Amino acid sequence: MLDRKLVESITVIAHKAGDAIMSIYQRDFAIYEKSDKSPLTEADLAAHNCIVDGLKAVSDLPILSEESADIPWSERQTWTQYWLVDPLDGTKEFIKKNGEFTVNIALIDNGQPVFGVVYAPVLKQTYVGIVGEGAYKLEGDGHRIAITPKAKTDSEEWRVVGSRSHQSPDIQALLTKLGGKPELVAMGSSLKLCLVAEGAAHLYPRLGPTSEWDTGAADAVVRAAGGKVTVVESVADMFDENAKPLSYNQKESVLNPYFLVSC
Repeated sequence: MLDRKLVESITVIAHKAGDAIMSIYQRDFAIYEKSDKSPLTEADLAAHNCIVDGLKAVSDLPILSEESADIPWSERQTWTQYWLVDPLDGTKEFIKKNGEFTVNIALIDNGQPVFGVVYAPVLKQTYVGIVGEGAYKLEGDGHRIAITPKAKTDSEEWRVVGSRSHQSPDIQALLTKLGGKPELVAMGSSLKLCLVAEGAAHLYPRLGPTSEWDTGAADAVVRAAGGKVTVVESVADMFDENAKPLSYNQKESVLNPYFLVSC
């Protein structure tokens, strides 16, 4: 079902959601608090509505979005394919107005991401990944650049992506384990995964809480580009060659385990 026309349609939907976000970003906006105390803005809801309406116009598949996540497990576990959406990943970055937030739309097939679009409206950068076909980055002028992870060479230090809003004490333990003088690259939202996908960083260890919609689209970009997103238990098993890939909608909870994005 994933043809060129659908890929282009989903990319357009992500851009339209980004336009809706930017119309709010450029003015004062209301901020609410979810039941888990995390922030929610009117931009999250505007982007959600834009994406859901767009997806329903081009696909009959079910949709799981951060802003409509109250779908019972008894229903979700019957899905083999569905759209996984984070309308505005990086709400804290949006509130801080640092530009590091994204629109995320992924297609999940039997628990694995097979297609994803990540759009950063302030940066005017779009990442698209189709597993089995490759990944690319669209610049603001529409120029398409193929992307691929880059392995660390002996002459360079590790470049490790870290969260700007969620620093974990385990990160320092990992940096020590790597040796040398690793460079910690701070970034918000799903752009962290995309930095590894495009070769701007070697690793992104996530040893803190995330939900499946936070990672689905960028996970697809990483895998399509040739990188890996694997489950880890701790720093000690961070580089286990037998680690399993991150999976989606395989359990009632939508929380991800710890994971490592690697080149």
